[in-house]
This record gives sequence, C-alpha cells and structure tokens, in this order.
Amino acid sequence: MSTCCQDMTSRLKAAKEQTQDLIVKTTKLQAENQRLEVKAQVANAFLSKFQLTSEEMSTLRGTREGPVTESFFKALGRVKQIHNDVKILLRTNQQTAGLEIMEQMALLQETSYERLYRWAQSECRTLTQESCDISPVLTQAMEALQDRPVLYKYTLDEFGTARRNAVVRGFIDALTRGGPGGTPRPIEMYSHDPLRYVGDMLAWLHQATASEKEHLETLLKLVTMQGVEENIQEVLGHITEGVCRPLKVRIEQVIVSEPGAVLLYKISNLLKFYHHTNSGIVGNNANTLLTTIEEMHVLSKKMFFNNLSLHASKLMDKIELPPPDLGPTAALNQTLTLLREVLASHDSSVVPLDARQADFVQVLSCALDPLLQMCTVSASNLGTADMATYMVNCLYMMKTTLALFEFTDKRLEMLQFQIEAHLDTLVNEQASYVLTRAGLSYMYNCIQQHKPEQGPLVNIPSMDGASLKAAMVQFDSYLASPDSLLMLQLNYLLSATLKEHIFKQSTELVCRAYSELYAAVMNPANEYKEPGAILHRSPQQVKTLLS
Repeated sequence: MSTCCQDMTSRLKAAKEQTQDLIVKTTKLQAENQRLEVKAQVANAFLSKFQLTSEEMSTLRGTREGPVTESFFKALGRVKQIHNDVKILLRTNQQTAGLEIMEQMALLQETSYERLYRWAQSECRTLTQESCDISPVLTQAMEALQDRPVLYKYTLDEFGTARRNAVVRGFIDALTRGGPGGTPRPIEMYSHDPLRYVGDMLAWLHQATASEKEHLETLLKLVTMQGVEENIQEVLGHITEGVCRPLKVRIEQVIVSEPGAVLLYKISNLLKFYHHTNSGIVGNNANTLLTTIEEMHVLSKKMFFNNLSLHASKLMDKIELPPPDLGPTAALNQTLTLLREVLASHDSSVVPLDARQADFVQVLSCALDPLLQMCTVSASNLGTADMATYMVNCLYMMKTTLALFEFTDKRLEMLQFQIEAHLDTLVNEQASYVLTRAGLSYMYNCIQQHKPEQGPLVNIPSMDGASLKAAMVQFDSYLASPDSLLMLQLNYLLSATLKEHIFKQSTELVCRAYSELYAAVMNPANEYKEPGAILHRSPQQVKTLLS
C-alpha cells in the first residue's frame, strides 16, 4: 500500500507539473477573450454611432426618381448627426478615421440633397391644378433643403412657376368659361357693366392671391431660416405677375371707353380699395400686381378729373341766362346731380379715410369752382336785387347738396359767407323798397345828409310838416299791412327760411329809419310846430306793429 500511495503521489505530481502550463495558457486566453469582447463592443458602438445601417443607406440612395418618404428624412437627419458628431474624433488620436467618416458623410449628404431636390422639383411641377394640395412630405423637403440655400431657392422658383401657370390659366378660364358647370358665369359676360366687370376680376384675383399665400405658408411652415416672409412675398409676386397683362388690357379698355364721370370715380375707388387690400396680403414691397392696380387707379382717376374738367369747360363755353323765376339753371342742376352721385359713391366707398378726404378736396375744387364762376358770369347783367336773388338760390342749392356729405365743412362755410353777403344786399333792397313805397325814402335821405349848419330841417323843400303828414298816411297803410310791400324777387327765393330772415332784417332797418326820422322831427332845433301831431306814433309803437 505504501508503494501504491507513493506511486500515485509521484504520478499526481508529474500530472500537476504537466497541467500547470496549460492552466497558465488557459488563463491568458480567457483574459485575451475578454479584451477582444470589449473591443468588439467598442467597435459595434463606434459603428452604430458613426455608420449608417444598410436600410438607411438603401433609403438614402434609393432610385433617382423613386418616392421620398418619412424614413428618408430620418436617415438624412442621421447623416447630419454623424457629420456633427464625427468632429469629436478629430480632437482625439482617431483623426484619420474621423476624416474618412466626415468625407463619407459629406458625400452621402450631397447625394441625398441632390436626390431630394430632384424629387421636390418633380413634385412642384405637378402642382398646376387650380386647387393645390401641398403634401406633408414636400413641406418636410423644404425644411431639409433650407440647409442648401441654392437648391431651396431653385425649388421655390419651380413651385412659383407651376403656380403662376395655374393662376393664369384659372384667370383666363374665369374670364371666358366660368366656374365648373358654368357657375359662376364667365366674367366676360358682364363686360357691358363696367363696375361689375372690373370688380369681379379684382375680386377673383384677390381670392387667388390669398389662396396662393396660404399654399406658400403651408409649403414653408417648417422652414426656420431668416427671410421666409420675404421669400413668400417674392414668390407671390412672381405667381401673380402672370395675370397682370390680361388684367391691365381689360381695365384699360373699360376706362378708355369713357363710361362717364360717376362710373370712372367708382372704378377708381374700387381699384384703390383692392390695392389697399392686396397690399395687406403681398406686402408693400415691389409687386407687379400692386403696380398694375395702382397704374389703373391713376389712369381712372385722371380720366375722371378730365371728364369733370371737360364738363366744367362746357359750362363756361355756353353760359345760360338766369330763368325768369331767378332759380338755378338747367346746367347748374345737371352739374349738382352729377356731383351728388359722385359724392354718394365716394361716401359709400371702402377706401381708407385719409385717402377719401384727399380725393374729396380735389373733387369739390374741380366741380364747385367752375359752377360758382358760371353763376357769377350768368348773373352779371341782372339788376342788384335780381342778381342777389339768383345768386342766393344757386348758392343755396350747392349748399343743400354738399350738406349731405362728410368732409364738406370748409366748403359749406365758404358758401354760407357768400349767401350772407347776398342776403345783406336783399335786406337793404327790401328796406329801400318799403321806405320808397311808404313815402319815407326822400325824407330819410334828407335826414342822413343834413348838417346843423344848413339850418333847421323844416326849411328844406318837401320836409315841411304838411309833407311829413302826407307821407305818414302812406306809412300808416304800410303798417296796417306790412306783407303788401314785398319785393317780387323775394317770392322767387327757394328757401322760406331765408325769405323770413330778409323780411325780419329789412323790417328792423325800416324801424331804425323811422326812429331817426322821429328823433329829427322831435328835435327843437329843426323847428317843427306840434311835432306830436305830425308823427303820432312813437318808434316803439311802430316796432310793435311790425313785429
């Protein structure tokens, strides 16, 4: 047994000596295996961070004309991320790998952007229908292309060209064919009605412009670069530029056909309104559509004022004489009717307030000044009372016409001053008429011109007591019936209020004249005997009787 044990111990010792080397080798291999596994994990992590998957590569490289989907933008975003992350490698000792990956990603980016641009360009070319549906993928494409400003700009231009063609075709169809199934009817069918014709064209363009702006805003809603609003305005200008020529030709035809001052003025206001409204959509930058509308507005306004000036020159060429009833002439009534229609259309226009006020001043100046001149020339050969009555009637008609409208305060004030001046003349004429018919005119004039050094009044011819008593008989008959001594001209006045005013003021003048006569007769220096018997009514009594 001792021998067996010793033999087994020797064998174990020999086996242990033999396997020791194997164990060392195994331990070394295990350590190496762990190191390689860590390296593999690092390599996999490196590849997953700095390389694309095969699916991503195939998505980006897809066929040249193949569709672009959501996965394309995810893959493109991954390329951009790798391109940015690889910059970290350039700061380490892995610069070679970093440069290679960066170059690879840059090349892949350019290829992807080129493919995206081709696809977006192709998509834009199909957007030539009147109703335009911007897909979310195209919106994403514009967001991605903003990193390549040149490609972004070219794509926008392509979109603008496609939409321009669609708008021009839509406008021509609206003019000549009308809507689907003939509703609404073709705009050209209303060419006999200038205001509706121009209004329908401008309304269609306003709606189309607003729609095109919405399309552009949808297309660029994800774009974050600066100047998006300017891009929209620029492309919108290009889109609407195509309709400017057909629009201009048609509006020019309407304006040049001279539809009349009122219609020209309404068209001018309509153009001004749509210029103001469209500028809110396309902005105030240089825009061909706005320029065209403004040119047409200026032309229609010029034609309107030419029309008014022509009308005014005709008034002065052949001036009508005042009618027997001293009322306004037919030419004056016709011109005031024209002015009323112009001002009514001006009042109801939707043009901004400041622009309307500026127009108003010019319209009034162009229409009223020749009218006033015509009335003055027409009345130049009339007598004083006739002239004053005729002028009051004409001015009164002008004033009542203007009083209905805004912005006329200054003109109304000027007309009122002129009316008052002529009313003063009529008041004096009426007072003179009464004094003459009542027998007091000569005596009142004598008192006015008499000076103390000339001696007492009683010594002046026809100023004696008997003459005064005889005059008082006539004056008493006037006091009994004041209305009987009215100038014929006062019955021709159009305004009963003015007639009443003249009667009242002239009566006051008569009372004043009687007061002066009474004071002179009662004055002892004038040597009238029993003055109370000559003038048996006091000024206050006369005033009471006439009031």
